Amino acid sequence: MKPAKFDPVILTLGFAFLYIPILILVVYSFNESKLVTVWGGFSLKWYREMWSNEGLMSAAWVTARVGILSATLGTIFGTLTALALVRFGRFPGRLLFSGMVYAPLVMPEVITGLSLLLLFVAIGLDRSLVTVIIAHTTFTMCYVAIVVQSRLMTFDMSLEEAALDLGCPPVKTFFKITLPLIMPAVVSGWMLAFTLSLDDLVIASFTTGPGATTLPIKIYSQVRLGVTPEINAVCSILIGLVTLGVIAASISTKRAELQRQRDERAAIAGL
Repeated sequence: MKPAKFDPVILTLGFAFLYIPILILVVYSFNESKLVTVWGGFSLKWYREMWSNEGLMSAAWVTARVGILSATLGTIFGTLTALALVRFGRFPGRLLFSGMVYAPLVMPEVITGLSLLLLFVAIGLDRSLVTVIIAHTTFTMCYVAIVVQSRLMTFDMSLEEAALDLGCPPVKTFFKITLPLIMPAVVSGWMLAFTLSLDDLVIASFTTGPGATTLPIKIYSQVRLGVTPEINAVCSILIGLVTLGVIAASISTKRAELQRQRDERAAIAGL
């Protein structure tokens, strides 16, 4: 059986189907006209209008706080989870633990949001900024765990063993040896978690409360009444932030792989 040939036409059509609508949205964010489908000339006035819109700016500030805090917490818990899965071997309950960690990856966001809402209601926790942060931490930490776990799987344990043999305590060994070497993967996981939190609508809509409206929820509520050029401007900035986050995460992952290869070459040279 002959392997399938690479078809640049099909690839081009596929990318065009995915990205031309996004490109149109960005282009029309610079439209002078109030009509989002009629080009009236190049202008930056909708970006200025966006900055003066208190509702959008308030939602953007909430989104930034939720993204930074949930990404940081998710990175901490995800890194610890990856260490437990890689370093502790087959401990009792490992299968259940790993299943609970990876469940948010395949579970529909509607189910995740509804289950978290029922949890907050059951424990009597009012929906607020705190519940949104908890919800985002819950589903972002699994992505961080996967990224960090992939780096730990190729980690040279002899570096830690050498530090321990020289009398370095385990905790100090982690912060002096292990963490610096896996830091590119940790940073990549943080970027990915922040991007996912920035982009979330479904889970946040279940767990948000008064004064905790995120930017995706704000945009969705306004789009239901009609698309305005301000929405195009906000969405263009969101696209830019998500793109930068994905690029930064990709670069960090590539650096982690290059660092692993350098460590392997150095270990071989030392033999």
